[in-house]
Amino acid sequence: MTQPLDLSTLEAAAHWYVRLNAGTPDEALLRNWQAWLGQHPANARAWARVEKVQAQMGQLPVEVALPTLAGVRARRRAVLKTLSLLLAAGAAGWIVRDSSTGQALLADLRTGKGERRTLTLADGSTLQLNTDSALDIDFDDRQRLLRLHHGELSVQTASDTRARPFLVQTAEGQVRALGTRFCVRSDAGISRVSVQQHAVEIRPRDQAGQVLRLEAGQSVRFDSQRIAAPEASAPGADAWTQGMLTVIEWRLGDFVAELRRYRSGVVRCDERVADLRLSGAFPIDDTDTLLENLAASLPVKVRYLTRYWVSIEAA
Repeated sequence: MTQPLDLSTLEAAAHWYVRLNAGTPDEALLRNWQAWLGQHPANARAWARVEKVQAQMGQLPVEVALPTLAGVRARRRAVLKTLSLLLAAGAAGWIVRDSSTGQALLADLRTGKGERRTLTLADGSTLQLNTDSALDIDFDDRQRLLRLHHGELSVQTASDTRARPFLVQTAEGQVRALGTRFCVRSDAGISRVSVQQHAVEIRPRDQAGQVLRLEAGQSVRFDSQRIAAPEASAPGADAWTQGMLTVIEWRLGDFVAELRRYRSGVVRCDERVADLRLSGAFPIDDTDTLLENLAASLPVKVRYLTRYWVSIEAA
């Protein structure tokens, strides 16, 4: 019978996670980490739990994502947060994103990391839900409402014989369809809307009197207080609905940040190549192929430390 992992082994795994993710790991650090993995089967099991948490949750403590951890105190906080998640993973088998988004666990429709779903709603509208998203569907006699807890959706609305308004509600406000096809994305306190057909009306949550009509070909960001100035939608703003990530002159660092939405585990980008510029269309349903294409497009190499740990470095 396999013995439970003891606290000291899990804490060591948490320390290694923070050290490896605090900056681009050098060869000496990687050798030492691999030596630790091989010292005892329990070490490898503890590290497997790190990867399991990454695969289930999509992220670990925010401090770990920083290029560097400033000081012993910050490093210790990151280790303790990582350790608490490793312990929770062993006890419960799954992870709650955080207390403020626990309602998403009970959402009517959810997608995991790298998963997309399409369905026809009761009124005939077509809904597509992007990676790592959660929403509730609330249709009644007065309205057709989608509550997007987090993530991204695309909807092609259908006409309604009862003339009920079609609404998408996020933590930041509300989007009202005006006979249209549009995308809404909500994360980190910001909602983003792009319109492919016709128009929508946008109202921030705390400024209901502020209304913006957004036309086809436009996109905008808003938070709970204000709406930014509309802009022309970027080419391929809804390319994810076709399984593609389309970018024009993006920084590689920004591209990798977007890629993390679709790929479980750690994807790191060396600061020395983060400012390289990238254009193209990349398949989000096969991120291994995407990474191969990336290496063929830029002077970079993709190094796999493990299945769930990828580092993009200078070639």
